[in-house]
Amino acid sequence: MKNFCVWVQDVLRPISNRRDSEHPTGENDNRWISEHHLSSLLVSTNSDSKRSPIILHQIRKANMGTDSGNWHSGLDFDQWVALPVAGSRPSARYKHAAVIVDEKLYIVGGSRNGRYLSDVQAFDLKNLSWSTVKLSTELDAENINNGSSTENFPAISGHSMIKWGNKFLLLGGHSKDTSDYVTVRFIDLESHLYGVMEATGKVPVARGGQSVSLVGSKLIMFGGEDKHRRLTNDVHVLDLETMTWNIAETIQTPPAPRFDHTATVHANRYLQIFGGCTHSVFFNDLHVLDLETLEWSQPQIQGDVVSPRAGHAGVSVDEKWFIVGGGDNRSGASETLVMDMSKLVISTLTSVKGRDPLASEGLSVSLALIDGEQFLVAFGGYNGKYNNEVVVMRPKPKDSKHPKIFQSPAAAAAAASVTAAYALAKSESLDFTTINSKPKMDLSAEISVIKEEKKALESTIEDVKAVNSELFEKLKELNGTHVDLSKELHSVQSQLASERSRCDDLEALILDLQKKLSSMQSIEQEVQALRSQKSAVEQDMETGQAQGSGGVWRWIAG
Repeated sequence: MKNFCVWVQDVLRPISNRRDSEHPTGENDNRWISEHHLSSLLVSTNSDSKRSPIILHQIRKANMGTDSGNWHSGLDFDQWVALPVAGSRPSARYKHAAVIVDEKLYIVGGSRNGRYLSDVQAFDLKNLSWSTVKLSTELDAENINNGSSTENFPAISGHSMIKWGNKFLLLGGHSKDTSDYVTVRFIDLESHLYGVMEATGKVPVARGGQSVSLVGSKLIMFGGEDKHRRLTNDVHVLDLETMTWNIAETIQTPPAPRFDHTATVHANRYLQIFGGCTHSVFFNDLHVLDLETLEWSQPQIQGDVVSPRAGHAGVSVDEKWFIVGGGDNRSGASETLVMDMSKLVISTLTSVKGRDPLASEGLSVSLALIDGEQFLVAFGGYNGKYNNEVVVMRPKPKDSKHPKIFQSPAAAAAAASVTAAYALAKSESLDFTTINSKPKMDLSAEISVIKEEKKALESTIEDVKAVNSELFEKLKELNGTHVDLSKELHSVQSQLASERSRCDDLEALILDLQKKLSSMQSIEQEVQALRSQKSAVEQDMETGQAQGSGGVWRWIAG
């Protein structure tokens, strides 16, 4: 361990000995890896010395020429990096709840060694330090004046938390004092007050491991495990404006009852459910609920084969759904998945090795916006040991130079034609008589340029027409193929009908033969009885003949 400490010091010494030329501002004291951070780094290396050289290498690479508030500027895209922490860390845990607000990661509750936790922790993503959030109730002051004790925030695990206005809303979860129905708790971010929000309507039974998604002013709750370990697959809706619960009466086949799944909402309409487990089965399926028609469907996922998992975490960024961690009670899921929600194509973005904190069950992942850039922030989890590392990823942003509407040639050409029409209308409406500051020669040159642009735009329009004609031809081919397939389908359907008719005939024949067979069995029994009677008669006849012959001989002898 002593040699390793010397190695860490050797690694950090070049950072502390940088010249002012490496720091344009000349403020070397603003570096975020300082002597104060060295002790916390050494503490973290004791628990996982194999991971520490990699972490330090990544931090050192990301920290080149930065201060503590700009640590994120040097991170590579789509790679997880563990952040150093200034000062102490909160207790390692899993099945907690996490939300990021104003560049702070808030952690509430969780579980460790079978014990539920009740603390609220905040991690500042600027100065990379943890702090404990002290909560109070409106009755605390009165209780203190009366000399009575104040009630702590309840210890809870497996709950859900979302931000609504200036409050955190916490729903569901397991605790020692679980009521029969779901409780909606709140934490005020400004006053740090906490309490319970009264809700009416068809309140769902208490549960943990459920998913909760925010759509407008409504919360959509799916699945979970109640306090009697019964699994659910029902859908409940909480209207946050009226605090009224309702049951969503869905149609088609719902997902199997499950808990510890993950969920997201795409396009403010489609609730997507991925993975989860029962008490013995783990899932890797995807189910989609149309929130307008309340119809369930199970689309086929395209792309990479994904192993079943539960206890994973997910967060959506634009059209992408990032899924991290999870496991199946035997091993943790090491890959970070990304799903294109519009195409339902899933792929592996990156993977970790060994017992990495990211390959854990019960971890959390949240979306942070730092200096206008998006980051994924993961915390906690359990994979044989409880974790309390903060790990971040800088997802690669979508290409803003090529918006989605211009990705196809036909769409780009159509947009160009619209631009051309607008340019023509604008050029034709120009009043050249009002431009007195330019000589006529300049106006002629501008007109010539506009005419050239007009020719180019007309050529673009012709290209659009050509593309459209090609698309029409392809559409005709597809229509012809559709007609052929329809004919083939009708032929197959007629064959199936014929086969069904034959099957019906065969079933009728089998029934008839079974009836005949049963009647033959009764006839055979009658024949057997007649044979027995015949044998008995023959025996009687033989006995009578024997007695008669004995009498004759006795008469002759006498």
